Amino acid sequence: MERRLAAILAADVVGYSRLMGANEVGTLNALREIRTDLIEEAVAREAGRIVKLMGDGLLVEFASVVNALSCALQIQEKMTERNIGVPEDRQIRFRIGVNIGDVLIEDGDVFGDGVNIAARIEALALPGGIAISGAARDQIGNRLEVGFKAAGDQTLKNIDRAVPVFHVQPSKPSISSESTATADIPSIAVLPFANMSGDPEQEYFADGITEDLITDLSKLTGLFVVSRNSAFVYKGRPVNLVDVARDLGVRNILEGSVRKAGNRVRITAQLIDGITGGHLWADRYDREVSDIFDLQDEITKTIIDQLHVRLLDKELDTSAPTENADAYNLYLKGRQFFHMRARKYLEKARQLFLDALQHDPDYARAYVGLAECEARLNDWHGTTYAIEDIIGMGKRAIELEPNLAEAHAALGLAFQISGQNDAAVGSYRKALALDPLCYDAHHNFARYHRGQMDHEQSAYHFTRALEIKPDDYRSPLLLLSDLEELGRVDERDRYLEMGLKRVEEAVQRHADNPDPLELAASVVASYGRTDEARELLARARAVDPEGQSTNGYNVACIYALLGEPETALDWLEKIYPGLGHVQREWLQNDPDFFSLRDDPRFQRLVTISEDKGEEH
Repeated sequence: MERRLAAILAADVVGYSRLMGANEVGTLNALREIRTDLIEEAVAREAGRIVKLMGDGLLVEFASVVNALSCALQIQEKMTERNIGVPEDRQIRFRIGVNIGDVLIEDGDVFGDGVNIAARIEALALPGGIAISGAARDQIGNRLEVGFKAAGDQTLKNIDRAVPVFHVQPSKPSISSESTATADIPSIAVLPFANMSGDPEQEYFADGITEDLITDLSKLTGLFVVSRNSAFVYKGRPVNLVDVARDLGVRNILEGSVRKAGNRVRITAQLIDGITGGHLWADRYDREVSDIFDLQDEITKTIIDQLHVRLLDKELDTSAPTENADAYNLYLKGRQFFHMRARKYLEKARQLFLDALQHDPDYARAYVGLAECEARLNDWHGTTYAIEDIIGMGKRAIELEPNLAEAHAALGLAFQISGQNDAAVGSYRKALALDPLCYDAHHNFARYHRGQMDHEQSAYHFTRALEIKPDDYRSPLLLLSDLEELGRVDERDRYLEMGLKRVEEAVQRHADNPDPLELAASVVASYGRTDEARELLARARAVDPEGQSTNGYNVACIYALLGEPETALDWLEKIYPGLGHVQREWLQNDPDFFSLRDDPRFQRLVTISEDKGEEH
């Protein structure tokens, strides 16, 4: 074992667990590129040696602490440049710590306090920033054009003495501009409230409370709030709150639970210091469901007081989407059913949105849900809701809430199924301009681009959809055809496994929904995994023996891919007359049916008049 003086650079990825939870394939691909194209080059330029690469970080040894800090500065500067144009929730940022001290070398690895201090200091660095020890600061002196901000003597885990720590202030402030912004104002993540009702069907209500708190807090300019999709990565997972705060780059965590029984609701909430893990505030509320909006306002105001958030004039003058608690409850329940996709759930969702509008005729979000349900029922299941009415509902939602991204996404879908493509594109773009994290806009826009055979754009929007909604199983599986057309076969295989994992999670949540099983069966059949496809199809048929819950499209795909053309054509003849404009276009470009293209029955089928779209 060799002992020597060395400078150590320790780095890790901010929010690695969150990034992996949203899209492990995209995260690993991005990290691989960063290490190859950026980190290895910077380390080599400063004569360093990469000791080890971990999933979320790296350890590098240098002979000179000046070289170590110079390398750290290069990495952070290049990462800032790389993140330009990358959606905020997908940006990869590093924390970096630098120390100089005695280290022990054995089999190429390094040990000792010199290494441990670097790792502990790295944990104190701001996202996108660099922290160094006092010893490193003394060695650097004025040899680099940087400033240093003293953070005081820090007590570090497993280090028997306090260590002076400094934050590096680069000459190019853009290197840590985002870190500085979030450091200057209070920051918080609202984790998904746990459903304590003893009824899984009440999950929608707990999720709705969480999302509304995130929305209300996000309106405050004096508070940095982690987005919904970042926070919901942790849904249902046991977590260490200090680790979560560090992952998300925030100082505070709000967590809680919801118990709803009849007309009563009990909400517990606690505000946690993400550095110490200590409680800043906790309370329990027992109220009537009709008081839910006042209760949400009360929690929001408490957080503002506890975190000393500075408010602009009238910043808390926020009107709720509806003041009717019954309409709110019906809307939340309808939205849960809508995202389950199968026909029986779309019909349930539609009725719940109609009921919500009976309680509040000016509830914009209920109009959004109703428009989306009727559009999908028309296009997938052969219903005949008037397209003019669906477009009208989308426009009415926008009239009521002009900046509601989901309303523009719903109007885009209505235009799309009616064949008004230019108008659809305009609506989708408007939705994403208002909210780049609008799941429905990305998913619908991806399907539009697939219909246009624009695989690059289709892949982009499916990828964004699956990142925004970590329980979305459809987007990763629908993405596969685009990746294959683009020649990205390695990615395709990894997204396939991601999609199948999400399918099983969806089945665990809603065992009576055949949609995830049918889609998964069609996908694995397309890759020749016939035994697996038959098993998934059997499970779907056990849930829905008569095929009443879905439109049978994926079932037809499965039989075509399994080499049973007559059965596939039987299904197609049954469902084709009920398919809408978009779904018929999708079918004609679907590689799952290539084996049927020359069959006379198939050719007769696809020449059926397209008058259906005009009737709507």
